[in-house]
Amino acid sequence: MDRTASRRPASRRPASRFAVRALALAALPVLLVTGCSSSSDSSDDATRDNEPESVAPTPEPVRFEGLPEPCQTIGQDTIGEVVPQADPESGETLSSSDTSTSAACLWSGLDDFQFRSLTVALRRFDSDLSLGSGDERATAYVQQMVDEITGDDANRDVESAELAETGDAATSIAYTVTKTGEEDEDEQDYRQQRVVSRVGNVVLTLDYSGAGFEGDDMPSADSVREAAETAAREAVAAVDASADASGGETPAEEESQESGDDA
Repeated sequence: MDRTASRRPASRRPASRFAVRALALAALPVLLVTGCSSSSDSSDDATRDNEPESVAPTPEPVRFEGLPEPCQTIGQDTIGEVVPQADPESGETLSSSDTSTSAACLWSGLDDFQFRSLTVALRRFDSDLSLGSGDERATAYVQQMVDEITGDDANRDVESAELAETGDAATSIAYTVTKTGEEDEDEQDYRQQRVVSRVGNVVLTLDYSGAGFEGDDMPSADSVREAAETAAREAVAAVDASADASGGETPAEEESQESGDDA
């Protein structure tokens, strides 16, 4: 009998069991890792499912979504006082590429040799996430309209002051300017007043001008200022009422009303 041959089967069996056990042990960490990964993924999915969906930011609400007709912001009685012999008495609507954001009206008249003109310009601002709220943008525009007068070296005797009870904020500016006619030697002095007022997200810019032609006296600074500020307050009140007529409310008014409803 060949002893070598009889020992070969016995040596193969232990090796086979060892190999199977080694493979099993080697595979165990892989299964554990796979199991952990599967459990983690399920947990992450569940967490994502429970998270609220993000809401895209929206611009701040504005009080005015449109503008009133500028020629209707000042009554005919007031026009008769500040612009005598206005032609047309109802005013002239100036052209605008978008009347929902900008509009203007002009009144002018010549009473003997006394000339008067009045312009009401309205500018509305929407809220913009990158530019700011409508009110903030309007506030910046007010300063631009003030700087347009105070920063012009051609304007003389410039006097600027805050004007109370005229919108959310207002500035009144008095100045004198000399304008040249068609011929270079034809010069005329004008007494001017600009009132700039913000009402929510709308800016009202009122320009009033007076002159005496053919050597007639130029109107006094006080008379020009009083006429301009009277007309400005009336125009601001009309703009303010246009929001009330359309049901518009400021964000503060809406918040106050909501608090009252909750109570």
